[in-house]
Amino acid sequence: MARKLIVDGVEIEVEDGTTLMHACEAVGAEIPRFCYHERLSIAGNCRMCLVEVEGSPKPIASCAMLVNDLPPNRDGSPKKIFTKSTVAKKAREGVMEFLLLNHPLDCPICDQGGECDLQDQAMAFGMGGSRYEENKRAVEDKYIGPLIKTVMTRCIHCTRCVRYMTEIAGVEELGLIGRGEDAEITTYLEKGILTEMSANAVDLCPVGALTHRPWAHNARPWELKKTESIDVMDAVGSAIRVDTRGREVMRILPRNNDSVNEEWISDKTRHVVDGLKMQRLDRPYVRRNGRLVAATWAEALDAVAQRLKSTIPARIGAIAGDLAGAEEMFALRELMTGLGVMNLDCRQAGEAFDPSAGRAGYLFNATIEGIDVADTILIVGANPRLEAPVLNSRLRRRARQPGVTVALIGEAVDLGYKYQHLGTDPSAITKILQAPAVPAEHPMIIVGSGAVSRSDGAAILGAVAKAALQFGIVKDGWNGFSVLHTAAARVAGLDLGFVPGANGLTAQQMAAGGVDVLFNLGADEIDIAPGPFVIYQGSHGDRGAHRADVILPGAAYTEKSATYINTEGRAQQTVRSVFPPGEAREDWTILRAVSAEIGNPLPFDTLEQLRAKMYAAVPQLAALNTVAAADAKGIEALATKAGVMRDDRFVAPIKDFYLTNPIARASQVMAELSALRHAAAGKTLSAAE
Repeated sequence: MARKLIVDGVEIEVEDGTTLMHACEAVGAEIPRFCYHERLSIAGNCRMCLVEVEGSPKPIASCAMLVNDLPPNRDGSPKKIFTKSTVAKKAREGVMEFLLLNHPLDCPICDQGGECDLQDQAMAFGMGGSRYEENKRAVEDKYIGPLIKTVMTRCIHCTRCVRYMTEIAGVEELGLIGRGEDAEITTYLEKGILTEMSANAVDLCPVGALTHRPWAHNARPWELKKTESIDVMDAVGSAIRVDTRGREVMRILPRNNDSVNEEWISDKTRHVVDGLKMQRLDRPYVRRNGRLVAATWAEALDAVAQRLKSTIPARIGAIAGDLAGAEEMFALRELMTGLGVMNLDCRQAGEAFDPSAGRAGYLFNATIEGIDVADTILIVGANPRLEAPVLNSRLRRRARQPGVTVALIGEAVDLGYKYQHLGTDPSAITKILQAPAVPAEHPMIIVGSGAVSRSDGAAILGAVAKAALQFGIVKDGWNGFSVLHTAAARVAGLDLGFVPGANGLTAQQMAAGGVDVLFNLGADEIDIAPGPFVIYQGSHGDRGAHRADVILPGAAYTEKSATYINTEGRAQQTVRSVFPPGEAREDWTILRAVSAEIGNPLPFDTLEQLRAKMYAAVPQLAALNTVAAADAKGIEALATKAGVMRDDRFVAPIKDFYLTNPIARASQVMAELSALRHAAAGKTLSAAE
């Protein structure tokens, strides 16, 4: 039912359930607020959003009142609302005066200065002075966690952080204690909050009570150049903003993308920044007399070319890592196929994905937004809390809805919400295939890397696909068969066909010594046995570089424009915010130089030419920021693949959330968080024993 209102003289018609705030904003009125946030429950405790309603004895908090709660006028005329009247203006000035009574007013030294809602709204809606002459109260700073710096005297008790931790992050440890001027935000047990998404609370804080500890006082916001980009710490593809000063990345913040990450990012995404500067490969190296020594680009390229030219194609292999962009994988594939090499693999974890069966067999087909309508969710061999924290927050929000059922096959872990634990090994899948169907309109199966990276991964994937078809999880208008990847590069690699060709070797076979020359494109999560001559191209001196015979320094994701496809099949591009350090180069240019040194130059000289070739070969890479439904026949093909499933328990692919890639392992902040997590786990284990 629609209702008519007159807001500041403009008549408007809004639906029942609309708040007065949104009704006013629909006609362009600016309503200040501190406690209200679109993604949190309504608290209505800051009173900054007061408006005047005709016939009301006092101003009304517009965030907490719905249009259908307004009593009708006796003559049936629409209610009149005033946002700029003297009454509304004086009410807001009074609220602002109260908010500033005990605020320290330390803007010149506050590290939130320039990005502070209180500062902005005091200028826009305040009265320009204070009548308060008493002593201000002071509040002791609290230890909320290793990432959050607190100055609780600044707190205005909007409770955004409390609601975020409880409703989104799933950590019910933060709350408001005391009453009146003794009220304080604190943790219930006076200990730090350690969750994968805690730092988003800082973005929500409208004052400087919560700020980011790792980069406190490092820079002012007006000093920074802002670049919109994409995160690669997992396969979700969260929208981020990279802030830089000179040639240094200073911080990473989230951008809003309702289809992917809404406005949240994980703590690893946000605070991995210092890892972009540490242990960087900034010049080529060549191993001589058993030791890696610095070399010129000409010497390194010559060493690579000599090895590739003197080795038969059957004894050459290439592995692409988890952070590789589509452009460098395409260039490496073209380089290798030009030499006749069939030993290519982007699945360094050993996942049993076969791109020849179709995209539906390795995509999150339901889409990330599809989680919001799923009514029955089965998770197989995954721990989304560690593999994709932002996606897990959506799962948590959905799991809290009435009538929604979540079940898990795998390790019994704390996901932040309740679920039915059906088993720890593949035998639970067999039992499900024998059970009667559960009526559901939008059922979903989420398959994790822990299920398909085993030796029987193909059989497990086939069994899950069979269950999806049997129980109507794949049907007209809905495809709930969803694969949750852990690596940002995986889907693009599969789309590019960066997998073994005819009689080609897998990544595990190559790493075990199946080749004489191995081109390692940033694959740092796989152990390479002694024997092969290893050419490592990457950005950090991590495991791959330690094993290398030649090191070609590449660029990190903030230093290049590269295409990534997230777990749902959405193509997105990073944007270069700074240049690579020292003599490091963008990855595709290195591969182009290698091909020229070999005497078989790749047919492109610019990034635009490379992308034109790549788009012609794989059109979905050109469809940026869109998700096209994959043909469900790929799932039917998977379901026909029979195999024997072992009785081994599923093991989560991520052991340490904070140390999953070379950039994270180079970060001191991530190392500290990892140590704290292990210490907390040890205390929990000791208490249980």
